[in-house]
Amino acid sequence: MSWTRGVLAVLAVCVLLLTGSAGCGSGGGEEPEAGDSATPVGKLVEDTDEEGRRYREVDAELAPEVGVEVQPEADDSWDVRLTVRDFRFSPEGTQAKAVAGRGVARLFLDGDLLTLLRGPRYRLPAGLVPRGTHQLTVRLYADDDTVWAVDGEPVESTADITASDAEPTGATQPETVEGRTVTEPAADR
Repeated sequence: MSWTRGVLAVLAVCVLLLTGSAGCGSGGGEEPEAGDSATPVGKLVEDTDEEGRRYREVDAELAPEVGVEVQPEADDSWDVRLTVRDFRFSPEGTQAKAVAGRGVARLFLDGDLLTLLRGPRYRLPAGLVPRGTHQLTVRLYADDDTVWAVDGEPVESTADITASDAEPTGATQPETVEGRTVTEPAADR
């Protein structure tokens, strides 16, 4: 009978551990230190992003993923669409605590922070993208401002975008007639 009680006690402890009801000396929810084994919430490592935010290393099979697609719009702005896997965007006011697969995205243009995103869409105004080819990067962050990372690299995706000035149409291109430049369309002469 005492053997049965012992087995039941062990099973009860296992259930408590699996449901998260008992910490069993886990330090009361403290962050794992660098070098601790990775959990779904990951382990903090010494690496940081450009702004000094620490990387939160997770195993590849537990890591969130992000992709970015950028399409030009008729008003010269850019439609930015993110695709995420194993990741949920956190609403405004979320507690600053790392939760597996949850957080925000930060959008960078040529390495400069543009905005923080709490959803998968963003309209990038034309005025923010000067003429030329640029890199638009999206990076995922946990709610505690740490960077989701795999194998020492941040979870991010980059797309190239090229902004150019509008080219003149055939009707507005200057035309040379007998040594002088004419700007009105040939049909009007």
